[in-house]
Amino acid sequence: MKISVELTLTPLQNDFEPSIIEFIKKLRASGLKVLENPLSTQVYGEYDTVMKVLTSEIKEAFELIERGLLYMKIVKSDRHDYEPHF
Repeated sequence: MKISVELTLTPLQNDFEPSIIEFIKKLRASGLKVLENPLSTQVYGEYDTVMKVLTSEIKEAFELIERGLLYMKIVKSDRHDYEPHF
């Protein structure tokens, strides 16, 4: 089953950029389809593969920050090629 996941990591600390950059670099290195924009990162692929990578990388990201939030939306389909029709 294909899924699309939108992630927004929000460290609640002054020096927040290094942990976000590291998180995104790890996702890119995973071999999954990863797209970024200024507000979020999207990951696409097979459910089991995506969730295995996210479980590991989210845990590691949380270990690198003192406190923070991770917003995650999951859609049951691969939407990496979505283009608005308006």
